[in-house]
Amino acid sequence: MRVLLSGCAAMALSACASMGDDEPKSAPKLFDRNPYASTYQPYPGAPTLIMNATVYDGLGGRIENGAVYLADGKIQMVGNVASMTMPEGVQTIDGSGMWVTPGIIDVHSHLGNYPSPGVPAHSDGNEVTGPQTANVWTEHSIWPQDPGFTRALANGGVTSLQVLPGSANLFGGRSVTLKNVPGRNVMEMKFPGAPYGLKMACGENPKRVYGSRGGPGSRMANIAMTREEWIKAKAYDREWDKYEKEGGKAPKRDLTMDTLRGVLDGEIIIHNHCYRADEMSIMLTMAEEFGYKVGSFQHAVEAYKIADLLAKHGTCAAMWADWWGFKMESYDGILENISYVHAAGGCAITHSDDADGIQRLNQETAKALAAGRRQGLDISDAEAWQWLSANPAKSLGIFDKVGSLEPGKMADVVLWNGDPLSIYTRPSKVWIDGALMFDATNPRLRPVTDFELGQPGEGDVK
Repeated sequence: MRVLLSGCAAMALSACASMGDDEPKSAPKLFDRNPYASTYQPYPGAPTLIMNATVYDGLGGRIENGAVYLADGKIQMVGNVASMTMPEGVQTIDGSGMWVTPGIIDVHSHLGNYPSPGVPAHSDGNEVTGPQTANVWTEHSIWPQDPGFTRALANGGVTSLQVLPGSANLFGGRSVTLKNVPGRNVMEMKFPGAPYGLKMACGENPKRVYGSRGGPGSRMANIAMTREEWIKAKAYDREWDKYEKEGGKAPKRDLTMDTLRGVLDGEIIIHNHCYRADEMSIMLTMAEEFGYKVGSFQHAVEAYKIADLLAKHGTCAAMWADWWGFKMESYDGILENISYVHAAGGCAITHSDDADGIQRLNQETAKALAAGRRQGLDISDAEAWQWLSANPAKSLGIFDKVGSLEPGKMADVVLWNGDPLSIYTRPSKVWIDGALMFDATNPRLRPVTDFELGQPGEGDVK
């Protein structure tokens, strides 16, 4: 039986300024900066107490014989069973021999815009009509019926994810953060209050795709063309700032510049596809030149070479455990990359960029952790869980809402049937906003999409 959506009223959050009678007649009428607002509504849940489990709180802490209490969609209590006053009359789960963690957050996914089946009709992640496509929004490509969403939930314990455009372009377009729940449209999946992201790319991909199509054809052109776009964006930002302050004739709208202006104003977070350390350093310098911040480098194969710079700039590095060597800019990848960034005080993240890899990010983290330990880095299992929940949440601007087991945060929680860093372990139960969305012991709580159910056959009851 599928998990069905509860009814959602369509809502539009307007950023338009009100025109009161006492305001000057020239006061500007501002456009809606978020016309495709989230209509996400949490599924109904029941107050639930998980007891006697090992708890990783997502902040590096480990609680033996722990308890986690979920109610009203939020985490209410976390602690040792012996030190907590347990609520009465609520559903109780004995977690003996099991682990409880925050839900996994994948910061680099293409579920929905490169869905399964992987056929040309579904290939909507790259807009390759030009190197500057900050005007496109990946949410307008997302197919909610992608079976990858339910696989990531049931097999990987993934409760939230960022879906990005591809990396063919210098500016690939806006990304979106989703709650991993069924939705009839993307707005019903959008993480409420999450900032938009902007996908940028440096290195081989833009010059490979556009080298014979008018450029960029070199790394120096990558930088030059990107800088030219930021110069335009700064001028556009000044025009709109002046209009919003003084009124008068409104500047002409430009969807590309709207997105770049959002970055300059701190409303949109840069997620930059970049492999090499030298190029990441250049992108950090460019950010200083134009007055914005790089939120994360995606793939960041050589992050270990500049771990100190990343920590200094507060820029996260989203990395694979062991993908390397598949093209020249990935050739200097090392197995200890994630551990080294963490040890340097940086924001280290395990990411997937893969519809299968998203189902085993816990195992990828275990590989990276083991590689670091072989080099003498003393990082605990509980610390490493930060790479899967707290740090991804920080990079997406949602850590105030999710990413750790703290009272008041969204109850996005996974109960694992064993050590979550073991290859033998699977999610037993997954809650999103306190609603039980997956239960390995209950066939009625194994959600599937309409697409997976297929078409009616000849033998079906009419």
